Amino acid sequence: MTMVAAQQIAARKMYGGGSNIPGYLEQEVLLWSPEKITLKTFDLFIVSAKRRDARRLNKILAELMGALNYDAGDLPHRLNRIYEYCQRCVAHQRYDEAAQIITELRDTWEQTFNLSAS
Repeated sequence: MTMVAAQQIAARKMYGGGSNIPGYLEQEVLLWSPEKITLKTFDLFIVSAKRRDARRLNKILAELMGALNYDAGDLPHRLNRIYEYCQRCVAHQRYDEAAQIITELRDTWEQTFNLSAS
């Protein structure tokens, strides 16, 4: 999958999943780096956890797990275990616990890649 295709998918997921995404928002997302897309995916998880939307939380976790590059050493495997734990939290309706874990990952991600919250 090309970066543009991945960003178009991210635009649809970030802004409601339909084809009714305003053009300027889709263009904004197309300019995001993969790191920023991951940051926004974490944000979407946190918002969805506050809404107790288990279906969306599981979809987001599946996307995060699918984006891992397992050839990049031990870190992707560790992240996968964290995401699996978050899936168990969601299954047991421990949304706040899952949100806390993802919030910590999100904040670390933001600091590591010097990303703004905008």
